[in-house]
Amino acid sequence: MTTGTTSQPALKAKDYKSTIKPVWCAGCGDFGVLSAITRALAELKIAPENTAVISGIGCSSRIPAYLNTYGFHGVHGRALPVATGLKISRPDLTVLVSSGDGDGFSIGGNHFMQACRRNVDMTYIVMDNQVYGMTKGQASPTTDADWDRSKMTPHGTHINPFYPLVVALASGANFIARASSSNPSGAAEVISEGIQHPGFSFIQILSPCVTFRPEQRDWKKVVRPAPIEATTDPAAAARRLMTDDNFYLGVLYKGDRASFQPEFTDQPVSEAELEREFIL
Repeated sequence: MTTGTTSQPALKAKDYKSTIKPVWCAGCGDFGVLSAITRALAELKIAPENTAVISGIGCSSRIPAYLNTYGFHGVHGRALPVATGLKISRPDLTVLVSSGDGDGFSIGGNHFMQACRRNVDMTYIVMDNQVYGMTKGQASPTTDADWDRSKMTPHGTHINPFYPLVVALASGANFIARASSSNPSGAAEVISEGIQHPGFSFIQILSPCVTFRPEQRDWKKVVRPAPIEATTDPAAAARRLMTDDNFYLGVLYKGDRASFQPEFTDQPVSEAELEREFIL
C-alpha cells in the first residue's frame, strides 16, 4: 500500500490523535484499538495529511474524530463503498476503514463481501465485541446463538454467528488477520503489516464491550497466538479456520492477487462524451 511518507520530522503516536476526547465507556476495548492505529501510523511514518480514515455508524465508527488525519463519518454499513471510491480516485492516499461487527457484518455485510472480491488496496479494521453497544446491548451478527443476557433475546438468538474470517477468505480478501485490543502493541504490528500488504486487508480486532458484555473482560486471559504461521495458500488457511476457536491471534492469510486499480487519463472528458456512454 502507498504509505505517503514525507521528509518531515518523525511523528510519535500521540501526534496522530486529535484534540477530541473519546466518549467511549471506561474500559472499552476501542481505546486500545485507537492506540494501536496511532502506533501503526507512527511506525510507518505515514503523514497525517496523506491518510484518510472512513467509518460507518457505531461506537467503533467514532475513530476518525479522534485521529489527526482526514476522516469521513459515513452512514450505517456504507463505509466500504465510500472508502473504495476514495482509494480508486486517490491511489496516493493511505485509506483505513474503521467499523464494528454490527455496522460491518449486518447492514454492511454485502459491502464487506464485495470489497473482499474487488481487492482495492485499503485496510479494513473491524472492532468486534459481539454486541450492539451504541444501541444498548442487542445481539449482533457475531453473537453466540445461546447468549441470553439481552432483553431483546432473553432465550438466545438461536442463529449461528457470522464468522468474518471465513467469509473474508471465501470472498477473496488479500490479507486476513485477528488481533486483540488488550494488546495494543501486538494489534499495531498487525495493522502495520496489513497497511503494507497490497490489496484488501481485513483485520478483526476483539474489542470487549464491558458495559453490555462485562464477561468479555476475560478475553485477555484466553486470547493467544495462533499455533500456525501465516500462509499464502487459501486452502491451508481454510483448514486452519476449521480448528479456530475465535481467540487465536495473528495473521492468517497473505494473498498475492493484484490490487484493483483502474487506470486514469489526464485528458479531460467532455459532457457530450459522457452522455454518449449512457446511450443504449
